[in-house]
Amino acid sequence: MSVAVLGSVSLDRIEGGPPQVGGGPYHCARGLRALGVRALVVAKCAAPDRPQVLPRLTRLGFPVHWRDSTATAAFTIDYEGEHRRMLVEAIADPWTPDEVQIGANWVHVAPLSRSDFPAETLAALARGRRVSFDGQGLVRPARTGPLEPDGAYDPEVLRFVSILKIAEDEAAMLVDGYDERFIVDGNVFQSGALDLAHSALKDECGDRRATF
Repeated sequence: MSVAVLGSVSLDRIEGGPPQVGGGPYHCARGLRALGVRALVVAKCAAPDRPQVLPRLTRLGFPVHWRDSTATAAFTIDYEGEHRRMLVEAIADPWTPDEVQIGANWVHVAPLSRSDFPAETLAALARGRRVSFDGQGLVRPARTGPLEPDGAYDPEVLRFVSILKIAEDEAAMLVDGYDERFIVDGNVFQSGALDLAHSALKDECGDRRATF
């Protein structure tokens, strides 16, 4: 089995601090290293930011493939107690079908906004591969300014997803209800976690129902 993580990296300013590397490729790679799992990391950012981002990724010990973008995703993040407030400063270019041609048969897709991975790109990625998808990419609009998640996603995206990792609050935006027995540490993982019978997702997924 070969594993890959795809996504745009971000530069995050947390509580007024200097920009630091974030995004799915970085955080997933840290987790995979802790688990001792070998993986390919495919990341996207703007060329001027690569000298800041590349060393943090390569230091984790995985092969890294780069995709260029006109801008690097960027966020300002502040906390009020346990509440996180996010400001979207920049959004990376959408991934194209050509950019996801990689040598792996299990792929985790880590979007930062709804525009990162269009349905046609996921369709290309899913040919001969199992695709897991971070549900924040369904609920984060592709616009700068205060991050205000909503449920206005493209349902075609789910046709190409085998495994959907989604947080409890994100799930509540997408469907009428879910089964709390399938929530693990605030994240919905397993089949049956969402009440598909009472949502449009049932028809949209067709015979290839995603695992939630």
